[in-house]
Amino acid sequence: MENSAKIPVVVNGATGKMGREVVKAVHAADDMTLLAAVDRNRAHIGKDIGEIIGCGPLEVPVLEDLQSVLVMATQDEIQGVMVDFTHPDSVYENVRSAIAYGVRPVIGTTGLSSAQIEELSEFADKASTGCLIIPNFSIGMVLLQQAALSAARYFDHIEIIELHHNQKADAPSGTAIKTAQMLAELGKQFNPQLVKESEIIAGARGALLEENIHIHSIRLPGMIAHQEVIFGAAGQIYTLRHDTTDRSCYMPGVLLCVRKVTELKNLVYGLEKLL
Repeated sequence: MENSAKIPVVVNGATGKMGREVVKAVHAADDMTLLAAVDRNRAHIGKDIGEIIGCGPLEVPVLEDLQSVLVMATQDEIQGVMVDFTHPDSVYENVRSAIAYGVRPVIGTTGLSSAQIEELSEFADKASTGCLIIPNFSIGMVLLQQAALSAARYFDHIEIIELHHNQKADAPSGTAIKTAQMLAELGKQFNPQLVKESEIIAGARGALLEENIHIHSIRLPGMIAHQEVIFGAAGQIYTLRHDTTDRSCYMPGVLLCVRKVTELKNLVYGLEKLL
């Protein structure tokens, strides 16, 4: 495939744990080209991203100014794509900037509020620009969520536990929130109260989200990303669990999204909408 036919990809947050995996995956993909690597870590600015992540020189220096990179990403005949794995504090502005420049965002950074997602959806619609917000790129997690929807039709009691590394900035995880939202769409009220609960320590019962579903967040070193959905009924417990052992498991989903977002003219939330 000629280089001109490849999808130009900007990786924002390129020197982070997920960003490094994305750089490797994009570089290895036959239908993509790594256009730019962006990161705010000043220790890496100007250095070759390939040398930083240990896959040899790629002749792509790490840049700090996202705006100038987005301008560069609009110069090709094929519309550029920005893959963002940065920080909850900056992701909203990153997405707005990309859409404003006509670059299609694929967002793995979690922490966006429902109101922010709605605003970005309206902005993408007006700009007729595809945008993907994906709380979790793992196919296994999509399967877990589908299994949870099936089980929820038969169980009235459910709780969610999400476990992540202790460098994750937001809690609960976007994946756990998305799971609760999907369950809420069933229109069923979960966890009917049998006694009046009193928390001796505030937060002991976790966060209370859609349709009376509790989410508990655990942050410990040694973990990557894990989620349990636990159903309870008289005489039985049904547990669904997904464990991430290596971040490479997300890359097939990331590459799928890079390809799919070029076909869209609106915002889509959740990987399950693409499968």
